[in-house]
Amino acid sequence: MSDQAFAGQHVVVTGGGTGIGRSAALAFAEQGAAGVVITGRRSELLAEVAAQHPAVIPVVADITTEEGTESVARAVADHAGRVDVLVHNAGVYGPEPLDQVQAATVRNQFEVNVVGPVLLTARLLPLLRSPGGNIVVVTSISGRLASPGVSVYAATKAAADSLVRSWAVELGPKGIRVNGVAPGMVRTPILAAGGLAPDTVEQLRAGYADQVPVGRIGEVDDVVPWITRLAEPASSWVTGEIIVVDGGRLAA
Repeated sequence: MSDQAFAGQHVVVTGGGTGIGRSAALAFAEQGAAGVVITGRRSELLAEVAAQHPAVIPVVADITTEEGTESVARAVADHAGRVDVLVHNAGVYGPEPLDQVQAATVRNQFEVNVVGPVLLTARLLPLLRSPGGNIVVVTSISGRLASPGVSVYAATKAAADSLVRSWAVELGPKGIRVNGVAPGMVRTPILAAGGLAPDTVEQLRAGYADQVPVGRIGEVDDVVPWITRLAEPASSWVTGEIIVVDGGRLAA
């Protein structure tokens, strides 16, 4: 892999203020990207990331809305006029037993994890380089792993897996590749953001570590290299694939 694999390219990363999205945005910038638009709802987090590299461009936007997708499209048009790599990383997690499920939680998870990627991809498609463009979707092993209390989240990630495969077939003739990365449990703020108490988060992490062959949860640095690798030119014959990065959890 070249240290400047994305020289001159323009990248969009959703959910770029924290966790995997933050590290992925900086990785693209450090590997030569001319511009990395990061999106999210919290301006202060986006500004912190942008302060770390001059190529990072923060755009406050809710991509579950047409107004939000339009804001991202305007930023792309203003800075480059095209997208070479689109990374769908924004996601929410809302664990609830089925007998306690709330309509608002269900809608929010589907809007952020499924509707947002669909709307943004459709809006940016005319700007996505063709041929040569790349889409990478951060999904989750939850889309393949049955667990109590997270059926809605798991369903959204199964839907994301389906989008990867369907888009790969639909966009392949345009020369646009679509792939996914499905992490296991990674040390990011998503569990706490889902309303879990710190003690509960630590218990879940410890329980996951006990279930995987490598004996630990994931770190963002375990996942980000797969996002960049799938998007780089050296992977030009890889599309419709979902790379599992989970410490062996699904295999165990």
